[in-house]
Amino acid sequence: MLKRVAALVVDQLFEFEFGMLCEVFGRDRRAEGLDLIDFRVCGVHADRPVSTNVGQRLLPAHGLDAIDGVDLLAVPATGLREFPEAALAAVRAAHAAGATVLTICSGVFLAGAAGLLDGRRCTAHWQNIDELRQRHPTARVDPDVLFVDEGSLVTSAGTAAGIDACLHIVRRELGGEAANTLARLMVAAPQREGGQRQFINRPLPRCADDTLAPLQQWMIGHLTEDIPVATLAARVHLSERTFTRRFVAETGTTPHRWLTHQRVAHAQRLLEETRLTTLDVALGSGFSSEAMLRHHFRQSLGLSPSAYRRAFHTGTGHHQDHG
Repeated sequence: MLKRVAALVVDQLFEFEFGMLCEVFGRDRRAEGLDLIDFRVCGVHADRPVSTNVGQRLLPAHGLDAIDGVDLLAVPATGLREFPEAALAAVRAAHAAGATVLTICSGVFLAGAAGLLDGRRCTAHWQNIDELRQRHPTARVDPDVLFVDEGSLVTSAGTAAGIDACLHIVRRELGGEAANTLARLMVAAPQREGGQRQFINRPLPRCADDTLAPLQQWMIGHLTEDIPVATLAARVHLSERTFTRRFVAETGTTPHRWLTHQRVAHAQRLLEETRLTTLDVALGSGFSSEAMLRHHFRQSLGLSPSAYRRAFHTGTGHHQDHG
């Protein structure tokens, strides 16, 4: 069950991420058929305001003692990386007492400092993934998901993914009907497709090699053509073996994978900026069919071309979309 929820706030609090916890767990929605949750905002000191990322200050109504007995301890995003020992001790105690710990975005660093990430799967905003791995090398960091449910620990990626994680907690603890009702009230998707891969700008490495860099430009200009490795090697006057070895050394990936990623990137732009059918997007990006486009799109981004278009299309008009 989910009767008592505490939000632990510390300095450099991110107000939007804190606000989503208030929206999901703190509002009285009994008129809509949802049970009232005992929601507590807790700081290290009840009478000491914490700073926020927008220059305001928030005065928590409760101290750390109000965390005792909660079912869920939520940690919103923060710019801090070093935390008061009292806050860390409170997180450890709540977790040991059976509370689920939920982190929103960079709130995961507080859970990590409390020792909750060791040997466990977790996630964070894609911009924080490398730092999270460096600070907590024993954590099993998954960069491709919106949130991770490890039972007593739920971690989420950036901002909007925190809403996904909160609704997941509601669904897990209170049932699908409660989660769907809350999602409708918030005008949010009850469950989103894909993971945070779809939001990450990942330019593939270009070659510094004077021979291979012009070849990459040529490859980008001929995405719709069938380009065997032998053809690429011949254009730079190398054997296939030598060419492949040099390409991997320069880019960290094979010519085939590099070309596939460029085709997916081109398909993303077409889906964002045009009203082409999915088949035309596939053929215009160098894929032989809609099925091949869907396969590589899901493999690379974790969702279908049509779902990507619905989320990111910048134009207007009807789409003849079958992806």
